[in-house]
Amino acid sequence: MKITLAQLNFLIGDFEGNTDKMLAAVAQAKKEKSDIIVFPELSVCGYPPRDFLEFDDFIAKSEAAVIKLAKAAQDIAIVVGSPVKNPVVEGKDLYNSALFLVEGKIKHIQHKTLLPTYDVFDEYRYFETATEWNIVEYKGKRIALTVCEDIWNIGNENPLYRVCPMDEMIDQKPDFILNLSASPFSYKQANTRIHIIKANVERYKIPVFYVNYAGAQTELIFDGGSLVVSPDGKVFDEMNYFAESIKTYDLEQVTEGGKDRPQPKNKMTLIHDALVTGVRDYFGKLGFEKAILGLSGGIDSAVTAVIAARALGADNVRLVLMPSQYSSDHSVNDARELAVNLGCQYDIVPIEEVYQSYMQSLKPHFWGKEFNVTEENLQARIRGMFLMAFSNKFGNILLNTSNKSEMAVGYGTLYGDMCGGLSVIGDVYKTEVFELARYMNKDGEVIPENTITKPPSAELRPDQKDSDSLPDYAILDEILHLYIEERQGPKEITARGFDEKLVKRVLRLTNINEFKRHQTAPVLRVSPKAFGMGRRLPIVGKYLA
Repeated sequence: MKITLAQLNFLIGDFEGNTDKMLAAVAQAKKEKSDIIVFPELSVCGYPPRDFLEFDDFIAKSEAAVIKLAKAAQDIAIVVGSPVKNPVVEGKDLYNSALFLVEGKIKHIQHKTLLPTYDVFDEYRYFETATEWNIVEYKGKRIALTVCEDIWNIGNENPLYRVCPMDEMIDQKPDFILNLSASPFSYKQANTRIHIIKANVERYKIPVFYVNYAGAQTELIFDGGSLVVSPDGKVFDEMNYFAESIKTYDLEQVTEGGKDRPQPKNKMTLIHDALVTGVRDYFGKLGFEKAILGLSGGIDSAVTAVIAARALGADNVRLVLMPSQYSSDHSVNDARELAVNLGCQYDIVPIEEVYQSYMQSLKPHFWGKEFNVTEENLQARIRGMFLMAFSNKFGNILLNTSNKSEMAVGYGTLYGDMCGGLSVIGDVYKTEVFELARYMNKDGEVIPENTITKPPSAELRPDQKDSDSLPDYAILDEILHLYIEERQGPKEITARGFDEKLVKRVLRLTNINEFKRHQTAPVLRVSPKAFGMGRRLPIVGKYLA
């Protein structure tokens, strides 16, 4: 038996486009004499559809797409993910299901059992959980259909769930497992995914064919990495990351095993490629072409500019340099050098005259008050206005350049440097931004060396350094990681050897700036816990405030 995995990039709600893409994959699989082709979770409608699932028309179009695919299931079985109506009044209206299509008909439906409601997932909002688990027989083989999370509770070891779907099906003696997934990227996910699938193989002693999405949907990025794991626990194949791929496998060869071919998993390579994918698909799927961003000569805007140019092409990225009286000559020169290295159009728009005009207008109202963060923020907001003016006039979408460290502690100005339609590096800590810059220069200098080596500064007052207001980023980022990713409290973090006063200050800054993060652009998710849809904290609260 031959089995084809179709790792594709779908668009939510594009039923015609998604179906055409799947039909083209079916045609390719037929040429390769494949017996079964498998598509990812909810592939007919795209993932995650969220509240579109509450529209009857959306469900009707999903059903029509399934019917169209079933008609193409001639001399080949098609396994596809789709929402399916729940005929029982009690419970949720829909199931998240895997459908087995053969000879124009739906031969078998297996509903998803384990509905994640953590981090970026909210599936129990929409779907009813399965209560029956049956294998499907096809061409002499017995097949266990599973949907994404259904293979993540091995032997009921995951305390989030009370049932293990594969434990329910294994007594029916399946020959192999098909898993339809929509597994969002984080830099840890690829290794975790392999560990989970190998654990399934070790428990059930049969091959697993796992197919995942490729591409991005707003802040969620899908890395592909579809897997075939043999009964001996070896990775028979791991498909490309961040790219569509259609590959056919011979079940007999997979069952024999003996080959172990996982892909390398360098953290900076993965983050770089994920961010490029995220920007490319955000623009492509929304019909945008051109981006704009403010280029300061600092590390954050430099890294964002490189990602944008690699995602969209240098001709589609416009860079605006907006020096003030506090901007150093080397920052302007570094920014200009980067723009030339990338081949991007750049404009120099000094802000001092506008800033002085604002100051003159405000002078009678600010009489007797010392220069402070108000005047610093004013510069950031002038730059934000210039960038939005360029965006409106020329149709370029503004990219936000704030990093995760800044977003955490509020080291950014609302309606200023926090403007933008998409936050590109908002899930990348400052120390990681430096690592990413070094990675970008691995084949030759793109980002000027001075941009990487000079002390970070917002350059909003004379001789300003980030270290004037913040602890060293190596220390700050470690505290933030313990709090955000590992959900450690102040006592636990202090027990790691950090100064108690510093820990309380950092955690307090993180919490009181939640209101700012609620007003920022979507953040491309590359870590296990990003700001945005996967981290839901109240704006108003007393804990650590």
